[in-house]
Amino acid sequence: MSAKIFPVILSGGSGSRLWPLSRESFPKQLLPLAGERTMLQDTAQRVADPARFHPVTVIANAEHRFVIAEQLREIGQRQPTIVLEPVARNTAPAVAAAALIASQQDPDALILVMPADHAVPDAAGFLAAIDAGVPAAEGGALVLFGIQPDSPATGYGYIRAGATLTGAAHKVDAFVEKPDLATAEGYLADGRYSWNSGIFLLPAKSVIAELETHEPAVLAAVRAALDAAQRDMDFLRLDPDAFAKSPSISIDYAVMERTAKAAVVPSTFAWSDVGAWSALWKLAGKDLADNVEIGDVLTVDTRGSYLRTEGPLIAAVGVEDLIIVATPDAVLVANRHKDQDVKTVVERLRAANHASAVQTRRVYRPWGSYEGVSEGERFQVKRITVNPGHKLSLQKHFHRAEHWVVVNGTAEVHLDGETRLLAENESIYIPLGSTHRLGNPGKVPLNLIEVQSGAYLGEDDIVRFEDAYARA
Repeated sequence: MSAKIFPVILSGGSGSRLWPLSRESFPKQLLPLAGERTMLQDTAQRVADPARFHPVTVIANAEHRFVIAEQLREIGQRQPTIVLEPVARNTAPAVAAAALIASQQDPDALILVMPADHAVPDAAGFLAAIDAGVPAAEGGALVLFGIQPDSPATGYGYIRAGATLTGAAHKVDAFVEKPDLATAEGYLADGRYSWNSGIFLLPAKSVIAELETHEPAVLAAVRAALDAAQRDMDFLRLDPDAFAKSPSISIDYAVMERTAKAAVVPSTFAWSDVGAWSALWKLAGKDLADNVEIGDVLTVDTRGSYLRTEGPLIAAVGVEDLIIVATPDAVLVANRHKDQDVKTVVERLRAANHASAVQTRRVYRPWGSYEGVSEGERFQVKRITVNPGHKLSLQKHFHRAEHWVVVNGTAEVHLDGETRLLAENESIYIPLGSTHRLGNPGKVPLNLIEVQSGAYLGEDDIVRFEDAYARA
């Protein structure tokens, strides 16, 4: 390659088809669904070679910023750029922002755009496909990577390849929406069709020019949002007012289906968009009964099922082709062949304002996380985890008192001007109205139990005086 590529990870999806594990507050790309690392981490690791790639740029929902930063830190990612979208506007504005940022560093930049929530177990094959697309992209083509189909799938869009352009790239003859089964079988037999992976290799100046031609309102809004962007610690916050003026449109509709420069590289690397639980069933190793069992699971006379628990024991007897997923606050039972309809469950929960549609029981914060254990009239019990070297804001509450009991680790507590260190099994009482702060000065996570009592226990009963995360 003549120059290093700018990798761009799009991390704005909600993954509602993987409910109850994936939710809006903590979507699938932040979860270890297809291996030990999270999907975001796997995506970043595929483009971690500094000889081939610049540091990664992540375009993300502002709510997930601290989790994303921590996950990238855990895998040793060097100086990532994390761009925060104030509102969801689909993929075209995100790609526009990435292209404009990259072109500031190199007018001839190539950007590799990847969804954060795809599984690509064949990293070597993936990189070989990228290399094969570089000549066409350097020639100005907007390159897509098409996955050679191994079945007549009806859940993917398709690309029909035309004449050869440069190297392995072909001109795109047509984009086809998700077909019915008979049409998909015809595509499979034809040989010119591939699944649209949603992975792009784009010359920054070409995609900027195409947006100027086809969707100038998107480009103008994103330019203005970048011009007025604010640095917030390690994050780049796009200006909310300017960004909100962008139309909400995908890069496929905005550019790829309208440009004359679209190209496709037919590819054979293993790939899945992990769009449903059945996709994870296909990816995972199975036992002799074709079951996938993750967590505390017991099966009797059960076949072809995906069983996963993050909490209670799952016991399945005499069932077949089921998806059973349990979390501490929800259980999903679905036919493996109808799991696309899980999205309908989430829509109904959201319409009913059910908290489980959006929020997990564990709530992540920049300093760690907390999880509800029990609650009742005038009391609430939480488990709090503070990461090593982190601390909560200096704060007070008007309506509740708190009692902290250290389970393990060391707590540094500031209470009304005095500082105490608490070890395992030690506790402290935080009176209503007192100014206090909790920190973890140690090298291992701090876990404690917090008992809240008072007339009002909402998270908005807080006044911050100082905060390491600019929330005061």
